[in-house]
Amino acid sequence: MQRVLDDLLVRAVEQGDVPGATAVVVDRDGVVYEGSAGERVAGEGADMSLDTVGAIFSMTKALTGTAAMQLVEQGRLDLDADAGDVCPELANPVVLDGFDADGAPITRPAASPITLRQLLAHTSGFAYEMWNADYVRYLEATGTPSIRSLQKAALRVPLMFDPGTRWEYGIGIDWVGQMVEQVTGTTLGAYLAEHVTGPLGMTDTAFARTPSMLERSAKVHVRGPDGGLTPIDLPEPPDAEFETGGGGLHGTMPDYARFVRMLLNDGQLDGARVLAPDTVELMSQPHTGTNKMRRLPTQSPVQTNDMDVFPGIPKSWGLTFLINDEPLPTGRPAGALMWGGLANSYYWIDREHGIGGCYLSQVLPFADERSLATYLALETAAYAHCG
Repeated sequence: MQRVLDDLLVRAVEQGDVPGATAVVVDRDGVVYEGSAGERVAGEGADMSLDTVGAIFSMTKALTGTAAMQLVEQGRLDLDADAGDVCPELANPVVLDGFDADGAPITRPAASPITLRQLLAHTSGFAYEMWNADYVRYLEATGTPSIRSLQKAALRVPLMFDPGTRWEYGIGIDWVGQMVEQVTGTTLGAYLAEHVTGPLGMTDTAFARTPSMLERSAKVHVRGPDGGLTPIDLPEPPDAEFETGGGGLHGTMPDYARFVRMLLNDGQLDGARVLAPDTVELMSQPHTGTNKMRRLPTQSPVQTNDMDVFPGIPKSWGLTFLINDEPLPTGRPAGALMWGGLANSYYWIDREHGIGGCYLSQVLPFADERSLATYLALETAAYAHCG
């Protein structure tokens, strides 16, 4: 399998599908493949390597969810209590109900409180501006900052629908991070370092990159109309007010593979117990009911394509994970877990067969056809060679 997957990554670089990529495949017992190809920054010569650090964006969500579920185990958070009992800003939520003749937002009280379960499963009513036109219009009408500003004011936006009535990907897990901070009295990054990434030996995963991580970081590249890739510098707000539990971590794929292995092993790895087996099982079950994942049209084509992962296949959402309700052509069975990050990094966790993996590229827009195809080819090859 080593040569097959190495060749796959090299070919993707040579074809211009990605400037560089790293990938790790694991089973419950250890690493079965790890490799890399290409450059950290196109045209600059520094090799993409296994220790290359990338912005993993929404792959952060599963780590934040793990932190929250540890606190659920301890009785310090409740999946179905009013989240406003923990974060007062979430009490008495309102729903955006249109705009008046002058373009001012119209809101109404939500029909029910927001719960932690809904925040983790994206049924809370919160959305993301990059996939919701009304959200964009609300920000423009009110002068509310974008979530990218990392200002707390960016979190204080109305819901797009009543809690529990449909699924829409959004900033809910940023609020989960705020709940973790509220009950622990520490920052999300400090909590993760002590209770999640630290015990798992994920030494190259953090919100704030160390000097060593910075030296090994890849740049994000934007796909142009001609298919070419141009490196860009991501803005880092100098006056950030919070660490975004929905997408702020940087890390390496060998690090993330340790997190994948922990979940394959029912919550523990190398003697470190991070979650109880029953908690891993609970997180791995659908929590959206009849509210299936649906296509979301892009409002920011530079950042993302339409969100329509595996079109035609019904998909649910667990407590931070996408769950495919039917088998996938890659070999992944129904009920497996996956998700990714904005710059086309992805992971999957197949607890039935005890296999999983993760892949890092640094390419925009999200769901880039060529980088995503590389990841799916890697997953397909992993199943073909792992029996």
